[in-house]
Amino acid sequence: MMHTTLSATDVRKNWSQFNDDVVREGPRFVRRNRDEWVALSSEHLEAAFDHLEINSTLFIENDKSYTMSVNDLDITENAESLEEVLDLVADALVDYAQEYMDSFQMYFNSPNRRKHLPYVLKLIAQPDYGAVRSLIVYA
Repeated sequence: MMHTTLSATDVRKNWSQFNDDVVREGPRFVRRNRDEWVALSSEHLEAAFDHLEINSTLFIENDKSYTMSVNDLDITENAESLEEVLDLVADALVDYAQEYMDSFQMYFNSPNRRKHLPYVLKLIAQPDYGAVRSLIVYA
């Protein structure tokens, strides 16, 4: 392995130092029995998915309404204006990320939804609704 794995017992004994190390020095890998997990700061999480874009396709319909479809997620919204459709897509992204996290095992273990995890993590790492809305890239 390319990283050092800490034992859960050692982490528990040195919990405060462990947290300081994660935030100040970087992610840490921990093993408890057969399970291995990673601790990282919110800043590290955000940086890990910084390159990931929420790409969408924008259509102007015959009735002059706007339809936006998020390319890698099953989200499509329609509204009277561009601003309104962006708001609806941002709302849908927030709702989907929350739903994914609320039913994590079901979504993560679903073959067609597992690939959504990086997007969900990027979305939940955002500080507010405006930040989510600013992630939407469209053409």
